[in-house]
Amino acid sequence: MTFDDLPAGASVFIDANCLVYEATADPTYGPACRRLLERIENKEFTGFTSAHVVAEMVHRLMTIEAASLLSRPLAGMANWLRQHPGEVQRLSRHRQAIDGLAAVPLIVLPIAGTQVSRAADLSIQHGLLTNDALIVAVMGENGLSHLASLDADFDRVPAINRYAPV
Repeated sequence: MTFDDLPAGASVFIDANCLVYEATADPTYGPACRRLLERIENKEFTGFTSAHVVAEMVHRLMTIEAASLLSRPLAGMANWLRQHPGEVQRLSRHRQAIDGLAAVPLIVLPIAGTQVSRAADLSIQHGLLTNDALIVAVMGENGLSHLASLDADFDRVPAINRYAPV
């Protein structure tokens, strides 16, 4: 299913990859992600995400900007940046993305310790990595079943209806 298949009036959780594709104007997925956020702005859907997803988006945008700015490979960029804090201070795109995201009426859900514990169980149950399992835990706790994500790993979770950009 794609974003076009999301039912009107749905409540949809937005994964970090959608936010990154929109922020980077990805040529393949960016336009669909931009349209999804516009539909949330137009109140066709109620959009949700979580604090950890926003942090994941910001981290990814930092590494992408650094790789581009410094002409370095993206692989291993986070570790390289840890050793070069002065270069981190030169990065600004992630900050702009946070400000841009604040203009979208997304409900940013907090993360609680109990959800992290539940996510550990969901990781084992569905073979998900921690951040993805935490999305499932947050969605379940908030009665959400529609997920906007390119990540097919979520298809292993029967309670989740995943919608991809294209």
